[in-house]
Amino acid sequence: MKTLSISNLTPVEIQTYLNAAIAPRPICFASTVDKDGSVNLSPFSYFNIFSVNPPMCIFSPSRRVSNGTTKHTLQNILEVPEVVINIVNYDMVQQTSLASVEYPKGVNEFVKAGFTELMSELVRPPRVAESPVQLECLVKEVIALGEQNGAGNLILCEVKLIHIQDDVLDENGKIDQEKMDHVARLGADWYCRVTDDNLFRVEKPVRTVGIGVDSLPAAIRNSAVLTGNNLGQLGNVEALPTDEEVETFSRTDEMKELLDATIGDSHTRTVHLHLKAKHLLDNGQVKDAWKVLLM
Repeated sequence: MKTLSISNLTPVEIQTYLNAAIAPRPICFASTVDKDGSVNLSPFSYFNIFSVNPPMCIFSPSRRVSNGTTKHTLQNILEVPEVVINIVNYDMVQQTSLASVEYPKGVNEFVKAGFTELMSELVRPPRVAESPVQLECLVKEVIALGEQNGAGNLILCEVKLIHIQDDVLDENGKIDQEKMDHVARLGADWYCRVTDDNLFRVEKPVRTVGIGVDSLPAAIRNSAVLTGNNLGQLGNVEALPTDEEVETFSRTDEMKELLDATIGDSHTRTVHLHLKAKHLLDNGQVKDAWKVLLM
């Protein structure tokens, strides 16, 4: 394992390692204005939501690694403590990247990147009309993390209004995750896209009190077939199937065939049962996987 001491790295090297390791990161596409009303639009991937009551987002326009100067977004917010956070999707990612160019102060990135200004209802900065979700925010605090090159400036924003495009809503008026087509930043020039084929669900353990991986029988816990993810699924159940449920499942045609084919060969039977359980787990059928493993 490679171990790196921060004291031996340059700011550029630290940025390179951390941006590649801590990913994907959502993108804050922030629109701000200065005291004269000049508009600035810029993306930041040091961003997330940190509270829902009150609803608080934090993003960080860091000092430039090259020379330690601050960005127009930070300068504007110190003059006018308001911001619109526009969520970025795949259809606008190239234009969003273009808006990150360091244009001179006073240049409107809405115009340069080809976005449409949409008047906000509560704050002075405009919204990005093309964004699927736009958050009008009041800046509550700016926390400088240092004066040196690459030092961050945490901008604490309280969300006051949420605007959502109709075409990303489901029939219940909630955001449909499959319709958002999110993108996120990785390291260097890399991004990722959240599409239907790479979305997956993980059942929240707060709904039950899982038995835990430590409660699994040693033969299952040390399986050569089951992965750590599989063990996590098995440990997230609140109760095991009953003996009657296991017995009923063992009499299905598929399981009878597997058991009959491995009579007298316990090792092969265990491998095949674990392979079957893994297949079920990978398809979200946790209870049936337990039935197989308990045979």
